[in-house]
Amino acid sequence: MRLYAAVAAGGFRRYATYRMATAAGVFTNTVFGFILAYTYIALWGERPALGGYDMAEALAYVWIGQALLATCGLMGGGFEDELMERIKTGDIAVDLYRPADLQMWWLSVALGRSGFQLLGRGVAPMAIGALAFDLALPEHPLTWLAFLVSVALGVVVSFAVWFLVALSAFWLMDGAGVVQVAWLSGTFFSGMLLPLTVFPGALGEVARALPWASLLQVPADVFLEKRTGWELMEAYAFQAGWALVLLTAGRAVQGAATRRVVVQGG
Repeated sequence: MRLYAAVAAGGFRRYATYRMATAAGVFTNTVFGFILAYTYIALWGERPALGGYDMAEALAYVWIGQALLATCGLMGGGFEDELMERIKTGDIAVDLYRPADLQMWWLSVALGRSGFQLLGRGVAPMAIGALAFDLALPEHPLTWLAFLVSVALGVVVSFAVWFLVALSAFWLMDGAGVVQVAWLSGTFFSGMLLPLTVFPGALGEVARALPWASLLQVPADVFLEKRTGWELMEAYAFQAGWALVLLTAGRAVQGAATRRVVVQGG
């Protein structure tokens, strides 16, 4: 485990070196946050309590989304391009023969990256949003800890999704199509544009049952104290369940890819 802890720390330091990119990300998230916030103000002004949120909760939801956009990889996991490139060039063969698990290695990288993104690109937009708008904030101090646990689980689910996307490059000449589908799915089904509770009927039920709900909708509801007590445990179980299913699927695909590399190498 020391190896993977060192990889996670290295991932944190690596992304911390991109200071201008981080500043640009903070600016982009903040601008997009203001655009969404004023859109929500108009929408909730016409439909108060839409989706079960009042105005302050809806505005908080906007800025939680901006804080988690890069942290939970709503539009990309941040590592999939590099992993796919290593698969295309054949460098992945070296990785598979190393005395380290491929999935755990990249999960450690993702955790380090997400830790930095939460601090580097998450805190500032959320603070700016809180200063500019009347946001609903947790009433109980322990809610902040519960929120961080939910975010951590969301990061793992996000990694598991993007790991599967990256591994598709073993069988596809170009994984750009899979990446695009995953990007669109993450944008829509995470609730980044609108809370999933707003979606009507069967669409809403399906959207809230998909793994992308773990990336934003569930952490946001934990932050807004919509999930407390037993419902909080159910939220964690939902996220952990998807993490387990997707990580298991990723390990199975990794095993098939390893056998493919061995056969081709032989």
